[in-house]
Amino acid sequence: MKSMFTKISRYRKLHDTVAVDKQGRTLVSRDLRPFAEATGSFSHIVEEGDRLDHIAYKYYRQPQKWWRICDANPDFMSPQSLLGKDTSATTRFSVKFYGSGNPPWHDLCKKLMIRIGVEDVSIQLDGRLAEEAVDYHGQPVKVTAEYFNYIVTVVYNRMNIAGADIKSIIESAGFNAEDPGDVGRVGQKIIIPPNIVG
Repeated sequence: MKSMFTKISRYRKLHDTVAVDKQGRTLVSRDLRPFAEATGSFSHIVEEGDRLDHIAYKYYRQPQKWWRICDANPDFMSPQSLLGKDTSATTRFSVKFYGSGNPPWHDLCKKLMIRIGVEDVSIQLDGRLAEEAVDYHGQPVKVTAEYFNYIVTVVYNRMNIAGADIKSIIESAGFNAEDPGDVGRVGQKIIIPPNIVG
């Protein structure tokens, strides 16, 4: 039987295996591929729009060798998650509450968590210092003021709900929300192993 794999395929050197399925049919396939050691000290910083085949071409001049990069980064369950493009997203929303009394955090969390696709919600208080000019007895004086902002971080499945929908839910709970900011993998490192297959 002629091999259907290219000479750079990770399955080319694997032996054929035969199995019988529930209907009694004999099926021929390739054996399981052992997980080759693929470590490296060189890293690539993820950029917006990165694709694994493009990264593989950049470092190996072979776009089909993207799997070497995946093997060297085993903490990620899929090639898409390696670049932060999987269906699961983590998005931060900067929110303000202008109503009276305490912000209705419980209602907000409840509204978000009942939506299909929302996996987790957390709320953090983000404080920062800023200089501003104030009038003191007719004289402008620079002071340092502390401003507080609330950040609502939502983990969700993009197949079920979009960031714009989450923003609408936050606003329906009585908050003002800025446009979302994804917490993806841009700026994060991935390991690029040497171009050696064991």
